[in-house]
Amino acid sequence: MKKLELHWKILIGMILGIIFGFVMTYPSWGSQFVQDWINPFGSIFVKLLKLIAIPLILASLIKGISDLKDISQFRNIGVRTIVIYMITTVVAITIGLVLVNALKPGDGISQDTIDKLTETYASDTQVTSKLEEAFRQKEGGPLQFLEDMVPDNAFSALSDNGLMLQVIFFTIFLGICMLLVGEERSKPLKNFFDALNEVVLKMVDLIMLTAPVAVFALLANVVVTSGDPDLLLALLKYSGVVVLGLVLMIVFYSLVVGTFTRYNPWTFLSRISPAQLLAFSTSSSAATLPVTMERVEEHIGVNKDISSFVLPVGATINMDGTSLYQGVAAVFISQALGFDLSLTDQLMIVLTALLASIGSAAVPGAGMVMLVIVLEAIQFPADKLAIGLALIFAVDRPLDMLRTVVNVTGDATVSMMVSKSLGRKLVPAVREWDDHLDEVLPKKKKGK
Repeated sequence: MKKLELHWKILIGMILGIIFGFVMTYPSWGSQFVQDWINPFGSIFVKLLKLIAIPLILASLIKGISDLKDISQFRNIGVRTIVIYMITTVVAITIGLVLVNALKPGDGISQDTIDKLTETYASDTQVTSKLEEAFRQKEGGPLQFLEDMVPDNAFSALSDNGLMLQVIFFTIFLGICMLLVGEERSKPLKNFFDALNEVVLKMVDLIMLTAPVAVFALLANVVVTSGDPDLLLALLKYSGVVVLGLVLMIVFYSLVVGTFTRYNPWTFLSRISPAQLLAFSTSSSAATLPVTMERVEEHIGVNKDISSFVLPVGATINMDGTSLYQGVAAVFISQALGFDLSLTDQLMIVLTALLASIGSAAVPGAGMVMLVIVLEAIQFPADKLAIGLALIFAVDRPLDMLRTVVNVTGDATVSMMVSKSLGRKLVPAVREWDDHLDEVLPKKKKGK
C-alpha cells in the first residue's frame, strides 16, 4: 500500500479537527473540554516549531553565507530579495484596493450590525491592546525600524522570537565576518554550525511526524472559540472580498512560478502545501518558518545560501496577504462608517501598508496593529479607531489564518525567483526522519 503523503495527513487532521470542533460546540461543556484537553497538543506543537526557529535561522544562514566563495554573491541575493518582496507587496495591496472599491462590502453593513459589533468588541482587551501597540510603534521616528534591527545584546535577541530581524542582522554580520577572516580560521566555527544545521533539520523532521494530530487540536480549538455566528454572517461580504483577494494572490504566485521560473505551478503548490496547511493552522509565519525552509530546500530544490536568507527575511518583512488585508479592511471600515477616501488617501494606504509590513512581527494578530497605523495615515478619526477594529475583529482570526497561507506562499515564490535570477538550478534532495537510523541502531551479528 502506498504511503500517504504528509500534506494529505495534515489535511485529514484539519478536516477532522473542524468537524470535531463543530460537534463540541453543542454540549455546554464542549468548549472547555477542547481548550483543556485537546488544544494543549496544538500549543505544544507550535512551541516546538518556535523552539527551533532561531537555531535554524542561525545555523542555516551562517552555513549559507560561509559556503559562498565570493561575498558579492550575498549582496546580489540581498538586493534581489528586497526588491522582489516590495514588488509583490505592492501587487497584493493593489489587488485588495481594486476589489474593495469595486465590490463595496462596507455599503451593506447596517447600523444595527455596527452597533452590535461595537458593543461586543470595542472594549475588548485584545482590541485595546492592538491600539496601544500601534500608538507605541507610531511614536518612533521614520528610521525606527532600522534602529530596531540592530541588537545591543546578541543573546537577548536570540532568546526572543519576536526579535527575528535582530537575529537575522547578527547572523549575517557573523557570517560575513567568517568569510573575511578566511576559510582556514573560520573552519572550526563553520563545522559547528554545519553540524547544528543537520541536527535542527532532523528536529524539524521529527516534529512534523506529529503535525496531523497538532492541526486537529488547533483547528478544533479555533472552531469552539470562534464567537457569535450571527456576527460572522454579517461580515460575510467583507470576508468574501478578502478571501477573493487572497485567492488571486495565489493565482499570481502560480503564474510567476510558471512563467518566470518555468516550474510547474501545481507541483510547486503540492510541494509547499504542508507549510501552507501549517500556516493556516498556526496563523504564524515565524512558527511555520522551519517547515517552509525544509519544503523549499529539500522538496523544491532552492539552494541553502538563497533559502536561508530569503525565507527568514520574508517571514519578517514580506506580508503580502496581510498587506492585501490592510487595503481591504481600511476601505471597508471607511465605507461602513461613512468616511470618504480620496485617491491620495488610497495611495497613502499602499505606501503605509508597504512600510508597516517591514516592521511588523510575524505572529498572530500583527495585522490589526498594522491596520491602526494605516488608518491613522489617512487621518481616520481617532475616536472611531476602536469602532473600526471592532467591525472586523469577529472574523480576524479565520482571515489571519488565510492570509498567513499567502504570506508563506509568497516567501517560497520569491526564493524561487531569486534562485532563477541568479541562474541556479532547482535540485530537490528529500530527507526522511529515519535516514541515519541504521547508523545509531546496534548492528545485528552474523548468524543471528
